[in-house]
Amino acid sequence: MLKYIAKRILLLIPVLLGVSIIIFAMMRVFSPDPAGIVLGQHATEEKMEEWREANGLNEPIVTQYIDYMKGIFKGDFGNSYYTKKPVAKEIFSRFPATIELALCAIIIASLLGITLGVISAVKKNSIIDNLSMILSLVGVSMPIFWLGILLIILFSGILGWLPAQGRIETLLRPENVTGLYLIDSLIAGNMESFVSSLKHLVLPSAALAMYSMAIIARMTRSTMLETLSQDYIRTARAKGIAEGKVIRKHALSNAMIPIVTVIGIQLGYLMGGAVLTETVFAWPGIGKYTVEAIMKSDFPIVQGVVLLVAFIFVMMNLIVDIIYAFLDPRIKYS
Repeated sequence: MLKYIAKRILLLIPVLLGVSIIIFAMMRVFSPDPAGIVLGQHATEEKMEEWREANGLNEPIVTQYIDYMKGIFKGDFGNSYYTKKPVAKEIFSRFPATIELALCAIIIASLLGITLGVISAVKKNSIIDNLSMILSLVGVSMPIFWLGILLIILFSGILGWLPAQGRIETLLRPENVTGLYLIDSLIAGNMESFVSSLKHLVLPSAALAMYSMAIIARMTRSTMLETLSQDYIRTARAKGIAEGKVIRKHALSNAMIPIVTVIGIQLGYLMGGAVLTETVFAWPGIGKYTVEAIMKSDFPIVQGVVLLVAFIFVMMNLIVDIIYAFLDPRIKYS
């Protein structure tokens, strides 16, 4: 197992190297010249030329990339063109917001998705099954930004139950320990802060969870239907084992491997930054920040975020593979 994990971690190097080459080239080929954006429309050509020279943008693209990779190997991802602050500091100051949102969304998606999928499989072709699959179809088909707008109109605009934007009321912001407001509020024993941050989480996490919930529900249903048709399930029922125990212990436990795969992939996607959700709800995470950086042609920020997202996806796949071995002892890695 340890050799397998070490091998997978080593595979990170060519993956991240390939991703860095692609994003580095794309930013310089397809993005507007950052000099004009940073200095403003009234900047002279001489000033823009000086700025490009100072930021190494006059060098050949191969030389720029080599210098960039030398910095990464030293732990330096460069500085933002606008704030002049280190990229790592800029990204990780916003990353906890995305982590909190993604974790809440995947918990909602997993609980609802697995529940709907199991019920649909057990009650195959019933009204409940049809309604669950219709809900899943809506979840897959409806754009996240549109769902977010509808939720804001209903629960914030019409009913006034929940806030539409931000992470927490400004005056209630807890002391930064983990960067996760729910946990920081509990550590500080500040329930007012906890309730405020929870209210702000409800709408964006619900909107973000919808697509993942639909995917998980469909996968759970199809896997459970296949599992319920197996001989050992019929044998368990013939022995007189309670139906609930048959579903939980014999069917669902054996159907979990593909479900865990889907959950891991969806969590990697959500952790990578839910761009549309964070933009609609003004959620101060890396998704919203990346959109702003792309609009400004802030090359170092975009490159840093993309490398972080690639790292998260690879690590999530590794974690899922390790979980397989615990779900099914027959799986061995060498």
